[in-house]
Amino acid sequence: MDSYKIPSGTSIGHVHLKVSDLERSIDFYCGLLGFELMMRYGKDAAFISAGGYHHHIGLNTWQSKNSPPAPRNSPGLFHTAILLPTRKDLAFLFKRLADHSYPLTGAADHGVSEALYLDDPDENGV
Repeated sequence: MDSYKIPSGTSIGHVHLKVSDLERSIDFYCGLLGFELMMRYGKDAAFISAGGYHHHIGLNTWQSKNSPPAPRNSPGLFHTAILLPTRKDLAFLFKRLADHSYPLTGAADHGVSEALYLDDPDENGV
């Protein structure tokens, strides 16, 4: 391989997740985490966002409807990082998760950021 380096200003725009139950995933991402449902694409896909952007996360059942979660020891997405603007926003989300008895899989202080870790209903890391 050559020594090409992707530019430092690069960002990642969207995550598309294969989910087994679209309504359950919308309930989690919109109902619990607070994303906004921007659009449905038939009965099998939805696009959600923060702040009115066309979509940050795509959810679809095109290849995964009613399927079990992917095995933990197989290749795939480890987790999706959702960066909140302030520590107060993270605290509010932490309280919301606790109020709904939603289990965390971990938490960390990385020195430059603090993180909560949890799994969505399809065991995708968030």
